[in-house]
Amino acid sequence: MDSPDTRPGAPNTAAPSSRPLDGRTAIVTGASTPHGLGRAIARRFARAGASLLLVAEGTSAQLAEARAQCAAEPGAGRVESACIDLGVPGAPERMVEQAEACFGRVDVLVNNAGIRMPVAFGEYTREQFDRVVAVNLAAPFFASQAVLPLMRRQGGGRIIHVASQLGHVTFDRRALYGLTKAALIHLTKSMAHELARENILVNAISPGPVFTEAPVNTDPQVRAQRIERYLPGGRYGEPEEVAELALFLATAAPAFLQGQDILIDGGYTNH
Repeated sequence: MDSPDTRPGAPNTAAPSSRPLDGRTAIVTGASTPHGLGRAIARRFARAGASLLLVAEGTSAQLAEARAQCAAEPGAGRVESACIDLGVPGAPERMVEQAEACFGRVDVLVNNAGIRMPVAFGEYTREQFDRVVAVNLAAPFFASQAVLPLMRRQGGGRIIHVASQLGHVTFDRRALYGLTKAALIHLTKSMAHELARENILVNAISPGPVFTEAPVNTDPQVRAQRIERYLPGGRYGEPEEVAELALFLATAAPAFLQGQDILIDGGYTNH
């Protein structure tokens, strides 16, 4: 019997594995927030056997906690971390260089880091505009460019952008955030179009309301109003649900799934 094609991005014809990322390395950005999407994705990847570089601008204590949690997951590979402000020019490239120095390869890049500045339209400053664009759009753009030589050398890889349902619909005081996420969705399609022939799969995830530590999600009154108005399932999502989708895109998703933005929003955008 022929051996299965194990190149990153190749059709998965092997028997299912509890550790489908064994021997693979992933970068996860925005990984420090205790109940955030990045940490949930990192922990799920660790359970799947990945070696990880966790990157965040957050406190070193939070990042150390995330690293310890991932390293403690059964089956985890080597776990490293780095406090990096990805909004600074050159930082995304340095992040990829560090991953290469640690592991010699990068199989999966998860561009999850992002910031929100809830400001009424008409009141944004140029500094706020530049900062949000730098973190939410320029960082994944240049991180993706930086990782290409490694993925090409390996014969392929997977890039996952974490966008948002607000890249599709509007919400009060989120014009700039939504703009960057809509642009990230377009970037996903453009990258996939250009890179598919090189066995580099590029897709995006657009989460809706997920129960993280963001203030809008922890205020019970605001949460109840959003559930009543937007979420027919009657609840917020959990970070672990987004993490399972990220793992699917990193491992099991067929190579024919290219340039897609997958909404996981509890029906938010059905209205």
